Amino acid sequence: MDSFGSRGSLQVGPASYEIFRLSAVPGSARLPFSLKVLLENLLRTEDGANITADHVRALAGWDSQSEPDTEIQFTPARVLMQDFTGVPCVVDLAAMREAMVALGGDPERINPLSPAELVIDHSVIADVFGREDAFVRNAELEFERNAERYQFLRWGQRAFADFKVVPPDTGICHQVNLEYLSRVIFDRDGVAYPDTLVGTDSHTTMVNGLAVLGWGVGGIEAEAAMLGQPISMLIPRVVGFKLSGVLPDGATATDLVLTVTEMLRGHGVVGKFVEFYGPGVTNVPLANRATIGNMSPEYGSTCAIFPIDDETLRYLKFTGRSPSGSRLSRPMRRNRVSGTTQPPSPITPSVLSSTSQRSCRHSRARSGRRIACRSQMRRRRFGMFSAATCRR
Repeated sequence: MDSFGSRGSLQVGPASYEIFRLSAVPGSARLPFSLKVLLENLLRTEDGANITADHVRALAGWDSQSEPDTEIQFTPARVLMQDFTGVPCVVDLAAMREAMVALGGDPERINPLSPAELVIDHSVIADVFGREDAFVRNAELEFERNAERYQFLRWGQRAFADFKVVPPDTGICHQVNLEYLSRVIFDRDGVAYPDTLVGTDSHTTMVNGLAVLGWGVGGIEAEAAMLGQPISMLIPRVVGFKLSGVLPDGATATDLVLTVTEMLRGHGVVGKFVEFYGPGVTNVPLANRATIGNMSPEYGSTCAIFPIDDETLRYLKFTGRSPSGSRLSRPMRRNRVSGTTQPPSPITPSVLSSTSQRSCRHSRARSGRRIACRSQMRRRRFGMFSAATCRR
């Protein structure tokens, strides 16, 4: 269905893609970036039953001062799994194929409906350390110890469509997701749309630093999403965090992240979307953005997302993403698909806090000691930061 006439086409070089334009929906221009991604998701998946025109209108009419009370259906573009929860999902798919055979059906019809990516990292053991061959030897031991598991997963990767497995000698799931798996803009069956996901780990939000909307869910929710079931959620409240200036010499990413975490904990963002904006965003390297996003579970937000900008495009090029994917991301950068680098205006932000006006204490485990961050150092290092919340 296309109740709003939003379906259109986007020409990128020699290729043409089908897209769903937010400009077709009155009120969409004022939404924060994260809600624009959700709005595009509703437009593209509208079916008149689970997702209706009323859901689209409710999101477009988002009131920053209202308590969430309207439920919508979010359909993530893909599912990210780690081995503890991912392997049981593959076992379930195999059991479904076996049941299909018993019923006289075609087992090839059982496949994930949303692309699923399984990264083996949580169960890896470091048996060898402090040696030059430690990495290679640990990988060998892992494959020897769990040979049957990897035979099964290799079968699954070959048997199921849209299912990938990343072996255990590659990296942690969030690193692999950030550096390799994330597309920023998805291209599937000739349709271009924002990359979104749910993952079976709370720190899935690390990828928010790459302007990819996603968060952690339980194994049952992830498996349902893999089978094409949308995720029910209330239209979220969005907290805007304004950045200005540059991070001075001597201040580390850890200092930055702990400061942001303390401020957001103090404000209260549990169950909310956090969105970073302002002139200082362009001065935050993508590695630092990913670190801030990774800490989302520590301050309780559903996600902590940065917008697409030139830093995002530079990172895509730096990590060797396909040229076509980078070209597709540029229109979103220019706000032609669903992105924006502007603050969540026209909502007037109110001051959340100022790190230069208060002292803070961060508890950090370092040689068994708790390190206090004094107000004077905070003023020197973090005068760049102010934070604002979209009026609730």
